[in-house]
Amino acid sequence: MKTGFDNQKYLSMQSEKIRERIASFDNKLYLEFGGKLFDDYHASRVLPGFEPSSKLQMLLQLADQAEVIIVINSEDIEKNKIRADLGITYDLDVLRLIDVYRSKGLYVGSVVLTRYEEQTSAKAFRQRLEAQGIPVYCHYRIEGYPKNIPLIVSDEGYGKNDYIETTRPLVVVTAPGPGSGKMATCLSQLYHEHKRGVRAGYAKFETFPIWNLSLDHPVNLAYEAATADLNDVNMIDSFHLSAYGVETVNYNRDIEIFPVLREMFRQIYGESPYQSPTDMGVNMAGYCIVDDEVCREASRQEIIRRYYESLIRRADQNASADELFKIEFLMQQLGITPRSRRCAAAACDAAAARGVSCAAIELSDDGSIVLGKTSDLLGPCAAVILNALKELAGIDHELPLISPSALEPIQKLKTMYFGSRNPRLHTDETLIALSISASTNPAAQKALDAMPKLRNCQLHCSNRLSKVDLVTLRKLGLQVTMEPVHER
Repeated sequence: MKTGFDNQKYLSMQSEKIRERIASFDNKLYLEFGGKLFDDYHASRVLPGFEPSSKLQMLLQLADQAEVIIVINSEDIEKNKIRADLGITYDLDVLRLIDVYRSKGLYVGSVVLTRYEEQTSAKAFRQRLEAQGIPVYCHYRIEGYPKNIPLIVSDEGYGKNDYIETTRPLVVVTAPGPGSGKMATCLSQLYHEHKRGVRAGYAKFETFPIWNLSLDHPVNLAYEAATADLNDVNMIDSFHLSAYGVETVNYNRDIEIFPVLREMFRQIYGESPYQSPTDMGVNMAGYCIVDDEVCREASRQEIIRRYYESLIRRADQNASADELFKIEFLMQQLGITPRSRRCAAAACDAAAARGVSCAAIELSDDGSIVLGKTSDLLGPCAAVILNALKELAGIDHELPLISPSALEPIQKLKTMYFGSRNPRLHTDETLIALSISASTNPAAQKALDAMPKLRNCQLHCSNRLSKVDLVTLRKLGLQVTMEPVHER
């Protein structure tokens, strides 16, 4: 995979800026982490070279000073909102994040349920957390938010929210996904800290949009595609332009909330330390792009990937037509179509020509396309994985990798004991059979040794994949899209 981003430079520049920001406030700093803290796969896709765990590695340097607050929107719990890259609901991701942060040596102080109205699922999740000894706090909907500043900055606004007990100087506020209420949680805490006589500060650990890239740069447009369900829009930061005469890019929710934050700082300190939403952020990512065209192309591909995700969600009635229209409009702006994803065009063309479901992989090392199709023995993804491994390992495509003695027991188990009418092997079953064959077949072992090379390859299937296949493909590190139709 071509690299377009210098991750080490980013770690160095970003950590230095965060330390500067911490030093500018006394006693307490609420640091909002935009995007994913632990596994930011969106950033790693649009900025090839960015490590998904970069933010966590940076935070571990401050682990003795920091505690983590995880924020989740109660409405997302009620809707069973799915984190698309992992295939799990937001509430389950909160539990996963708690375990991950603790295992890495970070202190998780509490969980905050925002927009809490005692929704049935949110209430049950609260009880589940408390049963595990995790402190839970509730924040409530404020009428007229974010426009009614006198009400928001009052005992009837932020004052109604639970005060979150914290014990360390650096409080990291993160969430399983966008729209969770991280910023509102930070602002609420500033209000409560002020009433308790604590001079607390606020800053954003930001990644997207990248403030010093243009408004129409594909990296920034890919962020709009990623948040199409929230209807986020990138905008010129008018506050920054007015204060400094410099054009920078931010997004609508930060610009809308900035007058609230500025007014809060004025009430607390007599003046605001920030003149614009861009000032609030700490984001050096734009300075670490080393190959702009690589990042542009990666971002164009990410927008197409988001388009296919929305197609699936729309078919499941989990996405609005407006969400899909917005991503289609972004594609039109960049002059791309679904067929600009080479593996998608190849898979769909092969399926139309052969009359069966097909899958295609674009290999990351040389960009070549490998095909696989449904057969009596294998599903399309299982077939294309085997063909890709042969290609990567330099194995003759006519040479069988899996012996019948490895296949027959799995098929018998599926049909005779599990009651399946479909004897075809899923991807995980195929790889198990390949592993068994490797003990007697050197070619099979050679194919297994090539498996790490599948990471970051692009895959598309002409029909919807099973959850079993999707989980396996994600574990292999493939970037997967599919058509929203079921295989006949």
